[in-house]
Amino acid sequence: MERDKEFATRKAERANLRVLLRDKYRLPQSAQDDATVQIAGDDLDVPEELAKMVEEDEEQEESNDSFMGRLQNMEIDFDTIKAKAQSTITEVKQAAEEKCVLM
Repeated sequence: MERDKEFATRKAERANLRVLLRDKYRLPQSAQDDATVQIAGDDLDVPEELAKMVEEDEEQEESNDSFMGRLQNMEIDFDTIKAKAQSTITEVKQAAEEKCVLM
């Protein structure tokens, strides 16, 4: 009976983790997992190792979702962009001067 109780607890912990991951990644819910978690009750804990893994993933995603995180992941040559922008502005000014008599 003790072994069956431990098995049910571990099964419910895994189901709880799946529910949390489905919420995190916006995946469709599983009625079977929801029922398993409800049967286990509120005293259900996610194993520490699995909780740490989920937490690390969340932290990594949060840093990647931020503007600075995305900017750091992108390999951008700002000098090239700056030079291209300046040349475009110069071309636009020259075109405007040619077309406009007042300038």
